[in-house]
Amino acid sequence: QVQLVESGGGLVQAGGSLRLSCAASGRTFRNYAMGWFRQAPGKDRDFVATITGIGSSTTYADSVKGRFTISRDNAKNTLYLQMNSLKPEDTAVYYCAARTTPSGSSWSGHYDYWGQGIQVTVSS
Repeated sequence: QVQLVESGGGLVQAGGSLRLSCAASGRTFRNYAMGWFRQAPGKDRDFVATITGIGSSTTYADSVKGRFTISRDNAKNTLYLQMNSLKPEDTAVYYCAARTTPSGSSWSGHYDYWGQGIQVTVSS
């Protein structure tokens, strides 16, 4: 069982930055691919970014490419999402997720564990 806890969300003006963190329980964090997803009100949960277990490869949604950076510190069992040049359309609840294989995926159905989500609001 893996427990995931997000932090770092909040309210920011357009053009600003935030860094989300996701703390994971367990001793085998490096064996899990990790992902970030987001869900805006009235919309489906969308893929944001994913990273392999050892952090050797990352993939991003086109909407965040060049602005967001996913990273991980396996020694600290922590996943990060650095968000720069934020736009009002980035407003959503952001979720971190863990997949019980080291290979990343953009499909939410591939993930086995989810955090509770954290609100990010970008004002115009």
